[in-house]
Amino acid sequence: MTNLHSSSPIGEVLRAASAASSTVGHSTASSPRRHFAERLAVHAEPPVLRRHPHLVRYPDIEADFDVLIDKAIAAIAEGEPAEDEILGHYVNVASLARAVSFREGKLLEQAVERLAKVNPNLVVLMHSIKLPLVKAAIEAVAGNDWYHLEDVRLDCEGPAKGSYTPDLILVNRAKRAAFVLDLKRSLASYGDTSRLEELKLRMLASAMILPDWLYKTQKRLMVETVGVAIIDGASRPSDHAAGVWALSEIDDLLEIDGAAACMAELRLRFGRRVQQLLEAEARRALGIPDAATAPPTSGSASSAPFQRFGILRATPRVMICDDRACCDEHTSGCRGGDDDPFDDGRDDAEAEDDAVASWPPQHIRVGFARRLLDA
Repeated sequence: MTNLHSSSPIGEVLRAASAASSTVGHSTASSPRRHFAERLAVHAEPPVLRRHPHLVRYPDIEADFDVLIDKAIAAIAEGEPAEDEILGHYVNVASLARAVSFREGKLLEQAVERLAKVNPNLVVLMHSIKLPLVKAAIEAVAGNDWYHLEDVRLDCEGPAKGSYTPDLILVNRAKRAAFVLDLKRSLASYGDTSRLEELKLRMLASAMILPDWLYKTQKRLMVETVGVAIIDGASRPSDHAAGVWALSEIDDLLEIDGAAACMAELRLRFGRRVQQLLEAEARRALGIPDAATAPPTSGSASSAPFQRFGILRATPRVMICDDRACCDEHTSGCRGGDDDPFDDGRDDAEAEDDAVASWPPQHIRVGFARRLLDA
């Protein structure tokens, strides 16, 4: 499949806006016409450069993202690790690094959920939803190529063996399409191991029962296309045929121009804050006095995480699971499916109107996620 780049050519936009402003400046037209042209030059983007009907820029969501970053940093700074004979006085640095891996994944989920609100056609489902792994679905996926299963829809209440908890489920009501998303801060740790293939099998098996599950549990929400996508936060080269998407391509899943740029800025700001924490702790481990005051926060939030970081509170340690697909195999101490404080409780107000439509639909397409533009 040909990869389409979702990022807009910024230089073209600036030149177009500059040309429009220049035309307005030399025009002798009436005042109302001049004011309209000025607004057009400042706010409009040439339609040819727009891929999707919805647009977002970082200043639009900066305040919300600042809150998400502050909460993630505060969570990273909490807790006191147990003594370790191997790590010695570097144990705090190692503990921070492990916490960053988990919290960055949660941060990406919350940020995508916030960005999805820009597109009113999207419904976002999250918060530890457990999709049953129906035995028939597992056998079908394990024994067939996924594209042979496009017309197969299974009952979500059939005999199941465990469950799968996706990071996000996106439903585009206008196009009756759903995406099962699993966000990873980086796929580099997976390498050539079988973990990635096991994750894909779970995702595809859950996708086969998703249309029935949505209809029965989400107010008769109906979809005709289900795609699964593993989002690589490090934006390494994607492989859509294998279900792997780069975070830089998320515009096409959300149908929102600028979403990928906002996620990139979020990771940049989060990275700066994390590096400040690591540097401060490394200085303490080496006995080097701090040369500067506590680093500023990304917004107007309090700098309390930095103030209490040197005196970490003793809290019980829990297991942090990088691969949430394996959480069912862990003990109750696993935090791979923590709750999320940013639930707006959105319900589908028009869900009852779908009752008049026929169910099940004549055709259900299941497979790795494809751009809705190409669907």
